[in-house]
Amino acid sequence: MTAGRTALVLGSGLRQLFAAPSGLKLSGGEVRTTPFGPSRPVFEATLAGGRTALCLARHGEGGYDIGAGSVNYRANLWALKDLGADTVLAVSSCGGVDPRLGVGTFVVPHDILDRTTRRAKTFFEGTGHGCLRHDQPFCPAVRAAWADALAEVGARHRLGGVYVCMDGPRLETPAEIRALAAEGATLVGMTVAPEFALARELELCYAPLCWVVNPAEGVGTGAYRADSTYQGMVSEEDQAEAKRAVARLPEILAAALRRIVPERTCHCRQAMGSARDAWRTPAPR
Repeated sequence: MTAGRTALVLGSGLRQLFAAPSGLKLSGGEVRTTPFGPSRPVFEATLAGGRTALCLARHGEGGYDIGAGSVNYRANLWALKDLGADTVLAVSSCGGVDPRLGVGTFVVPHDILDRTTRRAKTFFEGTGHGCLRHDQPFCPAVRAAWADALAEVGARHRLGGVYVCMDGPRLETPAEIRALAAEGATLVGMTVAPEFALARELELCYAPLCWVVNPAEGVGTGAYRADSTYQGMVSEEDQAEAKRAVARLPEILAAALRRIVPERTCHCRQAMGSARDAWRTPAPR
């Protein structure tokens, strides 16, 4: 097992992203057996500059084949940990609750509201070992790597934001978005929870990079169209802007990976503390 590796957890369209001229190169693609079922295939990714990372796609390698509510978050993170990962750079598309967040904007959130109800949220069901503090739900060292990478490549971005994670698969109603905004949400999506909390249980340094692909319901003004993306929520112009943003992900990922160093001041890798030896199922070593 290789210690201290970085893993990339990406959304849909993995193959298309990596096929771009400036994209990432993939090799392998092994499904890992875990105590929580099979993982998504884990690839070896080579980024610009020759750096490598583990990589998997939550929703499938060719498109959105697995809905957010059906992703096996436990198996995916367990597999990455078992392969030696201690850091996870996660990428997630989202809707903009804050009307000032235009489509194509990258956001490095600092907090999260977990509104999911039907997902396995701990590796330690029936025990108290997952009772962990989340004053900083996302690793500050990884957040800093994202921030520096976005500044380096000149991508339009915002530092800070509250991501709210919903079960899906349906999109939210205008009233739900207004309620979430009143609670402080600036972004809405379906994938970061319980991923962030499971990563903490495995003592992984984890933080997501979100990019806005649509205005949330009631924020935008798109007329209903049955034959278009999100039934007209996203205009053709916004779709083009979102595609331009995602095309920049390979260079952003490469720049962030360069900033991941072994020495960090975060507490992620000591999160379990004295409970580590009492785990019902020993963590991958």
